[in-house]
Amino acid sequence: MGTNDSNDKGPNGYRPRTNLVRGGTKRSEFQETSEAIFATSGYIYGSAEEAAGAFKGENDNYIYSRFSNPTVSMFEERMALLEGAKTCRATASGMAAVFAALVCMLRAGDHVVASRALFGSCLYVISDILPRYGIEVTFVDGTDLGQWEKALSRPTQAVFLETPSNPGLEIIDLEAVAGLTHQAGGRLIVDNVFASPALQKPMAFGADVVVYSATKHIDGQGRVLGGAILGDPEFMEDHLRMFLRNTGPSLSPFNAWVLLKGLETLDLRVNAMCDTAGAIAEWLNGRSDLPRVVYPGLANHPQRALVEKQMTGNGTVFGFEVPGGQDGAFRFLNALRMIDISNNLGDAKSLVTHPGTTTHQRLEEDVRVHLGITPGYVRISVGLEDIEDIREDIDQALKQAIL
Repeated sequence: MGTNDSNDKGPNGYRPRTNLVRGGTKRSEFQETSEAIFATSGYIYGSAEEAAGAFKGENDNYIYSRFSNPTVSMFEERMALLEGAKTCRATASGMAAVFAALVCMLRAGDHVVASRALFGSCLYVISDILPRYGIEVTFVDGTDLGQWEKALSRPTQAVFLETPSNPGLEIIDLEAVAGLTHQAGGRLIVDNVFASPALQKPMAFGADVVVYSATKHIDGQGRVLGGAILGDPEFMEDHLRMFLRNTGPSLSPFNAWVLLKGLETLDLRVNAMCDTAGAIAEWLNGRSDLPRVVYPGLANHPQRALVEKQMTGNGTVFGFEVPGGQDGAFRFLNALRMIDISNNLGDAKSLVTHPGTTTHQRLEEDVRVHLGITPGYVRISVGLEDIEDIREDIDQALKQAIL
């Protein structure tokens, strides 16, 4: 499971787990063991000619930390090695990555196609912000290839989706949608945050751009915000580089350093959480008092075959329906003793949220229900606690919630 399954060496000659620890490391003249934090806004030059050459792109000097920074560069290189991408650019947050990846290449009159099942902020960017600038948007049910075919039957510049989706854990056929996207002349942008780079490599199935909220599994301990955009050099040079340079959603050196430390244990953490999430989901699925349990690893998941094709693990997040609607869900959340109520995920601590009143509260009720976000639906991101403590906490809370 996870990155350990691959013996493929990266371009630097190391395998994935080694690159999680050593990829992209650059040591200063002090030969530090841990990556250094270059806490500087600017850089000096040895001569006026060197400065002029740096601004012309004739040499590789660092110029200004809004453009690039040595600590941030290490994080970007390590992410690119992990993802199997040619290039990576880091951003201040996951939403900065999503917005930049879209807007850097879109113009008035362009057409964007997106899956309906999206994180609330991603949905806001695509449904509310992009149309303000004359960009046409078409939404489809992500698991319905017929809707993708119809929407992509005319020229399209960008396609955006997340798989597994937030919070309903739908799985979208990446290879099929990538093929349709390319036929329409567009780029496929995949938000891979739920799977993390440890469990899924969208570029292997035809995705052109992959975005992350590094705040989630990559940090994994609730400390810092960060984002990443991965793609080919043409996309970076023709579209993204100057957009980021001049709009300024830059990742701080300190946050980049924390994320580098997070990458060192990403594979170990994600695989451990997958094991726990799978066991808890199977236990919940066997209960007669829960009408619905959703987890990509369950045999009854509607897209189980795609999970096996696209992912090397089943994920760290599951959802289920608490009887009694929103009242029942709230009773469950309020009765939990250890698991924390939070809209974050991918953390070392187990977290629970009620999507219908938090991350997806802006949606109309009929749209939420269509996406499986019913009043009783809760989402749990499994952490690194002992599995029996997680199970006992859920069990005692359900006993109080189900009247």
